[in-house]
Amino acid sequence: MADDQPLESEEGRLRWSRKLSLRSRILVVNILPLALLGGGIFYLDNYRSQLLSERYKLARIEAQITAEALAGASRERQEALLIQIGKEQQMRLRMYDAEGRLWADSFELDAPSFTLADPDQEPWQQDFARWLDELVDGITGAAAVPDYLDPESTQADIWPELARAREMGLSQIELRNAPDRTPMITAAAPVGLQGSTLLTTRNAKDITEAVRSARTTLFIAFMTALMLSVMASLFLARTIIKPLRKLAGAAVRVRLGRDRDVVVPRLPERGDEIGSLARTISDMTTALRGRIDAVESFAADVAHEIKNPLASLRSALESLEKVEDPELRKQLTQIATHDVRRIDRLVSEIADASRVDAELSRTTFERLDMHDLVVNILGTRADRQENAGRKIDLRASEYEVLTVMGVPARLERVIENLLDNAVSFSPADGRITIDLARAGADVVLTVCDEGPGIPEAEREKIFSRFHSVRPDEEAFGNHSGLGLAIARTIAEAHDGSLTAEGRRDGKCGACLSLTVPSIVSQ
Repeated sequence: MADDQPLESEEGRLRWSRKLSLRSRILVVNILPLALLGGGIFYLDNYRSQLLSERYKLARIEAQITAEALAGASRERQEALLIQIGKEQQMRLRMYDAEGRLWADSFELDAPSFTLADPDQEPWQQDFARWLDELVDGITGAAAVPDYLDPESTQADIWPELARAREMGLSQIELRNAPDRTPMITAAAPVGLQGSTLLTTRNAKDITEAVRSARTTLFIAFMTALMLSVMASLFLARTIIKPLRKLAGAAVRVRLGRDRDVVVPRLPERGDEIGSLARTISDMTTALRGRIDAVESFAADVAHEIKNPLASLRSALESLEKVEDPELRKQLTQIATHDVRRIDRLVSEIADASRVDAELSRTTFERLDMHDLVVNILGTRADRQENAGRKIDLRASEYEVLTVMGVPARLERVIENLLDNAVSFSPADGRITIDLARAGADVVLTVCDEGPGIPEAEREKIFSRFHSVRPDEEAFGNHSGLGLAIARTIAEAHDGSLTAEGRRDGKCGACLSLTVPSIVSQ
């Protein structure tokens, strides 16, 4: 009971999972770690934002330093600086005069220091990378970034950051996306005190390339691991669910009882818990069918055994009404009385036989010394004179442990049955011997009589219900034929046995042996 409490507590905590099929649970358990790994894809977006933030600062500083270098320089010097800085820093630099007109462009003064990639000319891997960028931005809710387009107008106000820089006299930063979704960072800064402004443009594609490379590698690894995990989960679920469904189907057919020959698969090829479960269910089904067959057979035997004394009783009662002879009426009354006692005995024995198995399954066994139990039984029988003058000898070793775990009242019933049986078959001056000894891990009690003995072919039948072979001199109907059957049931409920054999000394007689595991073996 104590072991069941943690299990019940755990079941309570996991009650939400009962609605999920076993296949779904396996998939969830295997995919969840991969989903956490896939979260790294979104972490890379945060990493990209940090890199861009650093580039913003760098672009602002570059614009301010370049503006200070251009301030006060001659036009020739300014153009030379625009070309030099543009080539060295991979930037495009544009100068606007105080009226906001473009008067110098590093891309016009010299060859462009960089070119923007054409998405239509790039391989499909770049298309996949851009699709992945859009997917991540959509999932993370990233703010929309405007596209970068070179305006045809040469006026400074076409650039919002330039307009703000001219108005506020402070450097400004703006982010746009190139056609291939790489970041275009533009920085605007005032140049000198005459109203001129500088606009720098940098294609920070190295950031996108680094993030895309890591994200694509991680995404491919994630998808590969996900597919392998799903396939492994489905395979695992198949190896578990398929045999469980077979077992459940067989169990349902057994429960419905539509097919007596339903075979519960034992799955001998499986050495795991599923195989163990299949074999346990198969054994349980076999035991259940055996129990059902025994109940049906027992019910049929009961009906047959009670039918005979009932027929005799009915005949005696019907004849009693028609007979006037007092002596004959007395005999009929004695027959009816005998039949009533016989029926009463049968009903009592049948009730005892039907409940002994279930009763023993619920009873707690206790330690008991078989020697003390036998001595008490013999003393009680002697006081009640139940041995009919037969002498009973008890032979037991004083130095052997004869303690067993059992139900004293039930084991007493077994020994009483064995002694009753021995007394019935022993001659009037016969001697009954009880040997009590250890045999390996068992305690064996053997009751031998000096009666006619039991033919070898009959030694197993005497333990069948309602099988009764009594001495000729014994009155008919004094035994139900259930005594030895009940005794064997009690012995087997104690993990023991009850068998019949001949005397080992070669003399005439029978020996019945009760074997019960000793407490040492337990």
